[in-house]
This record gives sequence, C-alpha cells and structure tokens, in this order.
Amino acid sequence: MIGQLFLCIFLFQTIEAKHGVPMQPLPIQLPQTKWLTLTGGQPEVVADGGYSGFFPDSSQSAFDFALDTSILGTILYCNLHFTKDNDAFCVPQINLQNSTNIDELFPKAAKTYNVNGRNINGYFGLDYNAQIIFENVTLKQNIFTRQGVFDGAPIVGPFQLLEDKNGKPTRLWLNIENDLFYKQHKISAESYLLDQLKDLPEFISSPEIGFLTALRPKLGVSKTKLVFTLLGENEVEPTTNQTYASLAKNLAMVKSFASGIVVPKEYIWPVNKARVLQPATTLVQDAHKEGLAVYASGFANDNTLSYNYSFDPAREYLQFVANSQFSVDGVLSEFPSTASEAIGCLPQNQNASRAIKTLIISHNGASGDYPGSTDIAYQKAIEDGADIIDCSVQMSSDGIAFCSDRADLMKTTTAATLFMDRSANVADIQSADGIFSFNLAWSEIQSLRPQIESFFEGDLIRNPANKNSGNFVTLSEFLEIAKTKAVTGVLIHIQNAAYLASKGLDIVGSVSEALTNATLDKQSTQKVLIQSDDSSVLLKFKDNPTYERVLYLQESISGAPSQVAQDVKKYADAVFIHRDAIVVASDNFAFNFTATVPALHAANISVYVGVLKNEFENLIFDYLSDPYVEIATFYSQSVDGFVTDYPATANLFARSTCTSDGAAYSVQPMEPGFLYEPEKVAEPPLLSIADVVDPPLPAVAQNTTSQSADDSASTTQTPASAPAPKSSSTSVTSTSSCILFAAMVALLNIYA
Repeated sequence: MIGQLFLCIFLFQTIEAKHGVPMQPLPIQLPQTKWLTLTGGQPEVVADGGYSGFFPDSSQSAFDFALDTSILGTILYCNLHFTKDNDAFCVPQINLQNSTNIDELFPKAAKTYNVNGRNINGYFGLDYNAQIIFENVTLKQNIFTRQGVFDGAPIVGPFQLLEDKNGKPTRLWLNIENDLFYKQHKISAESYLLDQLKDLPEFISSPEIGFLTALRPKLGVSKTKLVFTLLGENEVEPTTNQTYASLAKNLAMVKSFASGIVVPKEYIWPVNKARVLQPATTLVQDAHKEGLAVYASGFANDNTLSYNYSFDPAREYLQFVANSQFSVDGVLSEFPSTASEAIGCLPQNQNASRAIKTLIISHNGASGDYPGSTDIAYQKAIEDGADIIDCSVQMSSDGIAFCSDRADLMKTTTAATLFMDRSANVADIQSADGIFSFNLAWSEIQSLRPQIESFFEGDLIRNPANKNSGNFVTLSEFLEIAKTKAVTGVLIHIQNAAYLASKGLDIVGSVSEALTNATLDKQSTQKVLIQSDDSSVLLKFKDNPTYERVLYLQESISGAPSQVAQDVKKYADAVFIHRDAIVVASDNFAFNFTATVPALHAANISVYVGVLKNEFENLIFDYLSDPYVEIATFYSQSVDGFVTDYPATANLFARSTCTSDGAAYSVQPMEPGFLYEPEKVAEPPLLSIADVVDPPLPAVAQNTTSQSADDSASTTQTPASAPAPKSSSTSVTSTSSCILFAAMVALLNIYA
C-alpha cells in the first residue's frame, strides 16, 4: 500500500503554492539620449574573478576569457589575499578549501581562525609561503553545479593581470577583503599595494572603512578610485561596529573616504520570498546626489532569479541599467558576456525595426510564464512579440477541439485531483498511463484548472504564483484571439489523427471547419501554419495554397539525403526539428553541427527549431548559461523560426543590435569544440522515407464516445479501424489506492 501511495505521489501534481502574488509583466524602460549613471556614461562591466561562471574563479583562463568575450573596457576584479611572506594572489574567498586543491595537498592541515568575529575552519594563505601557493596549489570550480573540466589552473597574482595576453594594459580592480585580519597576523595589504605594485590599479575596494580611510591620504596624485564594499545588511563593519544597512543610510560619511560603493543587488531591487521583484529603493539616486558611483554585485546567469525576469539573465541587468529612474554605474558579474550584451546591444529604441526577420513562434503561448495553451499565455506571447501563436489541438470525448500541449492532461491540468479513476494506458499515444482528453467530456475538462508545467526542479520551477492561472480555450476561441490581436499568424498542431478517427473524432475536419468559420481559409493577411508528424494529415490541407504545411519531426536527425528532402517537399513547406538535430552534444558540450539545415534548405524547405527555454539547465555549457547565445547560434545556422516558451527573449534579440556591424557589443554564436573538445559521439541518423511517409488516415468511425465519461473510461477499447498498435494492447488501469490518494490531494488543495 505504501509503495502504491509513493507511486501516486510521483504522478500527482504538487499542491498549489500559496505565497506571493501573480507576476505582472515587467516592462523594460530603455534610455533615450544617455545613461542615468553618475556621469551619464555607459555602465561598467566588472568581471568578478574573471569569467568565473565557466572557468575556476580567478584563474588566468577566467580573466583571459572575460576580456575575449566581453565588451571593450571590461574591468578585471581580483579578490586579494596574502601568503605568510606578504605576497598576494587572487581567490574568491579567504578560506581556500572549496576553491583550490589545498586540502588534497595537506589533508590534515586545516585550521580555525577568527575572522571579524566569526570562527572559520579551513585553509588560509597566511599559513603558506608564496612558492607553495603559486607552484603547488591550483584552482577549481567552487560552485559544484558548474562543470569542472578546467580545474587544476594555477593561482595568479595581480602582476599577471596588469596586461592582457596581447600585452595591452588592462583595467584592474583589487578588493582587500580582510585587512584587519591580516594586520592581526602582521601582514600588510597597504604595504603590498604601495611598495610592491609597480602601478596602482584603477579601483581598490574593501568592506573595511579603516583600511580605506588609512589608504586614501597615501595615494597622492594617483587616479585610483577607492570603493566601499557593503556586505549583507545585518553584517557588521569591523571599524565602526555598525551594520552595513545602517551605513548605507549615511552616504555623506562614505563620500568622505570613497568615490563609490559596491552593494549586493538586493539593496537596489529587493526580491521577496516568492521571488517577486519589489519596488526599487532610492539608494542609487541617494548615492548619486552625494557624488558616489554605485556598483551592483551578485550577478550570475545560474543564480536564483526573480520570476519577473522569466529566467532571462540579461533582463536582470537591464532592470539595473535601463530603467526610467536610474542606472547603476557598473555591475559585478560572473558571466560578463551577458552583462556586456545587456549594456552593449540589447538596450535600444523600443520601436526599432526588427534587425532579424526569423519567425518567433510561441510554444503553447508564453508557457514559461503561465500555464501553456491558456488565454493568458497567448496574451502574454502576443505582448512579448511572438509572430506566430500556436495551438496544439486536442479533442474532448464529445468532439470539442481545444488547445493543450498533448492529449494526456496529467501534467498540464489538475486532472489528477479529480479523474485519476479515468487513468488509462493508450499505447498508440504513449507508453505511460495518462488521463486523456478524448476520454473526458468538454464540461469535465472545463471543471479542471490549467497547470504550469516545469521541466526542471529546485530554483528552476516555474512561477508557483501563476501555477493555475488562465483559462482553457477552444480552437475557435484561439483563432478569435489571433484575429482580434492581428498577429502575423497561427500554427495549428494536429496530433493523433489516426487514433482519434478510430474513436469517431474527426480532428482534421474540426480544424478545417474552425479555420473556415474564422475566415482564415481564404485570406493571406495572416499566416496559417498546419503542423503534424503525420504526412497524411498534411495532405488533407494540400489544396489550400494559403496554408503552410509543417512536418513535425519527432526524432533527431543529422541531415537528409536529397531524394528524401524532395519527398518531404511533397507534403510540407517547412519542418519543425528539435535542437539536437542541429547541434550534437557530448557530455553537455557541443560536439559538432549537423547538415540538417542546409540539406532541407537545398530542397526549399523552411526549418523551425525548438523548443527554446531560458532555464540555464536547458542549455549546453557552450552557451554560457545564456539563452541569447543559443539563439545567436541557431540564427547563425540560418534557421527560419525559433519555437520558444519565452517569446520575449527571442523578440528582444531580434530587435537588438547584437548581430549588427558596428554595435558596441555583438553576441557571438558558439563554435563546437572551441571551449572544450568533448569525447566523440555518434551523430543521429539521416532522415529516411520511413520517417516522412505515413499510411493513409482511416475513415472516421461512428462516435461511440458520447456515452458517459465513466463508461468510456472503464471499458478497454480496441477499435477495429485503428491503425496497427505499437504494442500488444490498449488497457485502462485504476487502483483503489490512487483513487484514495487523489481524494486526499484534492481536499488538501481545497483547504490549503
């Protein structure tokens, strides 16, 4: 019994989250004539530990890659720590244990030190001389969710960062994190900076007021900018014994020893526990009034983002640099190329023409933000700039055509709470049990709520506040939305036509009738795309020249022989392919590009690629946890359409200057093997005739499913006119334990 309950738990939806408020679309306010920084100049990009989101923090590779991939003038940020002989090196924090291999070299040498009132156990540079640190200790990726193939990089010091690999001077920022601690152990950060460095860096920062006030009069005519780093609001600054939150309210005092401040980004745009953006504070404006520059820290593409940003890391930067109230003067980022694209090519006139004409096709509307295929998801997709909105057509048992990603409603609706006793196994549709639309009457489907579908766990679960937002729409209502909003076009995806015909449900006829009733069958103002994985379905629409037919390729391919491509052309004008039909990956790194796009283009067949998702776990490492790099890569491969859960991201890219000559910054497509050459992997097969040509559709049987929903769910159905099944039988399954647990979940939803 317990085992069955755990199985049910796995199958059921999670109970609706009750915290937070529904997310509102967050408009990006773009600057008109100049930036709203302290000087009116472009915000700075500061590479925090170099490109530490990809390479080990503070490694030479991280610093070099930051300069290679980021906007001109990017600043290198080194968090400085010291050896027992007063030499200095760059590491992300004072404790070396997680960011280096030192515990492997000295497994029993960990010590405990009191650092500003906190006892820290680990390994510290002041216990080792410079020779050991620079010659024996190596760096490793200190964020364990990131790849570690570049671990083992040597430790570097400030002297190695004064010039880039071409011998040109760099812009350097040194942060003195723990001056008071080192003073207690007779190590002087000040003497290192003033006596050992040939040239002082452009920026020196510290979270300790005592260090900055002592250093300031000794800088002389140096143009070095002193910057005060504010830590967490409740942490205590060791010189004044005041919290950093209180010091943030005394900016006039800060101005007496510093020219700027570094603050965690939450000081500026707070985010509540439901991950909803709160109104901005006035910190930036207050600092600017005192003549202080403001640098925001804590940016990383794989951080937990506010739901307002739709998992798009560039939108977070835009919120800090391109809103109508203020702009920070710089951002400290572990992924400086993303900061560069936000500052260098994404902010532009909102009414600019599209630089990129590639179609933006929604996938169940804006299904990354709202439950897919709902009225609100379609509205959001239109607002976000989708050219084509899509409806995957499903059928109720009483013949109502409506939009939903697939026939199984288990994951996209609350069906599991009400109709678990109607769970069935339909081998012609899928191998797993499901609650299928064609076994429910439309009135029963309307009794459900839509449910947002998340494809990743933890912090990447899609917004719980929107979990059950929106309403189901019939196909006719969907077409009315498209006509009323005057979108460029619609894509109608037809699934399971042969099986539905065997149940007396004519999905092809329903689609044709709906298009005719909407007067979309005899016009060319709006595009109509008919998509199916069944060539016989596409043939049904061949006689209407205004329709574009799209063959949905279920499996990955690496190309198409010329004759096969010509056969595709008999049925379709375009194909939908999955991303791995263009980019072959090995161990989550790009291995190579396939010949799929050029092979299909040679036959004059358009190529639409999907499904694009912003969540960083959806991206191979070569994309640097940045959805714009993936889009730029597919654009470089000349695809004709992006199919995406997040149309806003594709639209922002399409209206940017990120691919234009002469832009301040351009987003470069990735090149397989450039960052890392993974192990060789076999390519997918070539497209074959068997992948393209399907048997003729069977005649539509007499509709016997208008009986009660209970009858249709409790009888094993093997229609005589159904196509040959892919497995031995179609069965209906139900267990008393699952029914009991379904009732429990439903009650919890009601009374939660």
